[in-house]
Amino acid sequence: MIQDSTVIDLLTAGMRAESQRQQTIANNIANINTDGFRRSEINFDEALAKALDKNGSFDPNKLKTEVFQPEDTPINEFGSDVGLDTEVGEMAKNSLRHRTYMLVLKKKYLQMDQAMKF
Repeated sequence: MIQDSTVIDLLTAGMRAESQRQQTIANNIANINTDGFRRSEINFDEALAKALDKNGSFDPNKLKTEVFQPEDTPINEFGSDVGLDTEVGEMAKNSLRHRTYMLVLKKKYLQMDQAMKF
């Protein structure tokens, strides 16, 4: 069974990653008209897999999200691969994930609060 502290650490790490992803998306949008600009992404899933050991234990100090530039994206006539539709879609998905982490974290704290009242 996963301990409450591990769940809270995972949710907090997820929220930090989504915040970093939101900043990366905002940077992509800010540079949409910059010739030769390549969009960046954050891969939280791979970083999380590296931070989890075989027993499911999580070490938040091992979680290192990395910014990378995907190589398989189509380039436009200006040498850029940033598309407003793509970025807005990613921003919407990111906001939903962040909200989900927040709601689950809130529920976890409410459960702990209720347990302490008994």
